[in-house]
Parts: sequence; structure tokens; C-alpha cells
Amino acid sequence: MIRYDPLWRTMAGQNVTTYTLREKHKISHSTVQSLQNNKHVSTYTLDRLCTILGCRLEDVAEYISDQKPKQL
Repeated sequence: MIRYDPLWRTMAGQNVTTYTLREKHKISHSTVQSLQNNKHVSTYTLDRLCTILGCRLEDVAEYISDQKPKQL
């Protein structure tokens, strides 16, 4: 599962709000909602977020395995 928890931490550290993303950078409301709910967003959106925030992908998204580890 891809989670966007790092995005909210990065935004908070830079005093960027979802309002800023929507109004200043023209990220759609539905895209912001998808990010808030850890839903699918395009790689284009991820690229734009990294550009807007001047950060790396790992500062926006993280992969969390939703599978249980295999027993030996």
C-alpha cells in the first residue's frame, strides 16, 4: 500500500496547506482528497508535489506492505 503520511509531515515543515496546493498550485480538490485517503494518484501528481515542495519522492510517499510476513 502506498501512503502519503510523509507528504503531510513535509508540508507541515514548510507551512504549506492543502488550500495552498489547491489555490496557488492548482492541484484539484479531488486529487487532494485522494492523497488524504491514501488513494491512487498519478506519477505526474507525485512529480508536481516534489517540484512544488522541493523534495524527494520519499518525502511525499512511502510503501507499506499489506501482506503478512511468510512463516519459515
